[in-house]
Amino acid sequence: MNLKQLEAFVKIANNNSFSRTAKELYLTQPTVSAYISSLESELGQKLFARTTKEVELTDAGKRIYLYAREMLELADKIRTAFDGQEDEMKHQIVISASSIPGTYLLPGILAGFSRMYPKTEFRVHETDSLGVVRDITEHRSDIGFTGTASGDRNITFLPFYEDELVVVTPNTEKYRARKDGQSDADWLAGESWIMREEGSGTLRETMKLLESYGIPWEELHVAARFSQTGAILLSVKEGAGIAVVSKLAAEAAASRGEILMIPLRAEGAYRPISMVVGPGYSRNESCRRLVQFVKEMYRK
Repeated sequence: MNLKQLEAFVKIANNNSFSRTAKELYLTQPTVSAYISSLESELGQKLFARTTKEVELTDAGKRIYLYAREMLELADKIRTAFDGQEDEMKHQIVISASSIPGTYLLPGILAGFSRMYPKTEFRVHETDSLGVVRDITEHRSDIGFTGTASGDRNITFLPFYEDELVVVTPNTEKYRARKDGQSDADWLAGESWIMREEGSGTLRETMKLLESYGIPWEELHVAARFSQTGAILLSVKEGAGIAVVSKLAAEAAASRGEILMIPLRAEGAYRPISMVVGPGYSRNESCRRLVQFVKEMYRK
């Protein structure tokens, strides 16, 4: 095997696409396919499962991916050691992010980091919170950003931001009176709800909050589920129901008077936004720098 084969393999795994990888490497798609076929023949394993929509790693591919990444990183370190131009090299960081940190926090983080390390290239995979954890555990991403933590002992959650969750409602007389007058949460049980899809960190935190109020979430009337917070806010605006969302996502629509924001508690209801890393993240210098940068950026 050679580095060109491994580079093509890693990029296809990141892109879920042969054609996109060929464009990035300035190669023809048949050439990229030949690299992978040769690698598969040498290893005696199928590395990708090809469907009509996308390309996914097989179980064998997932095992090999970590080693391939490490070999490419080692090759970069060897080149750096002999040409003395570490600061001039382009470093790639693969990131998985769930919707709230990916939309409202990550752009500012990456912009600030790029000003300090302009030779860094980011690859961002947008997914839900469960997808972030899966990408880290399967070594498909260097670092994740998510709004909920799991019990996986093989990864580490590094909280860096306190995100307030709020109830959003249509801006009608009924809910304006509710916002101004009533502080208890009993009324939530009788409402129609717009929810995120399974796997969403916001959904998991919403369930925990409702259960803390003694409201069984299984008994709620769920009018609709969406994969994107934007669609939830539009549905609330149109009167389809109420929802719990991040205050980060709701502030713009609330300031325009399209919806109302109602705090879940007088002191607010908060959840941590965390970075997610695997056990060997510190061996990747660029990833280690990014983690430290985020910690400094949000240090109180």
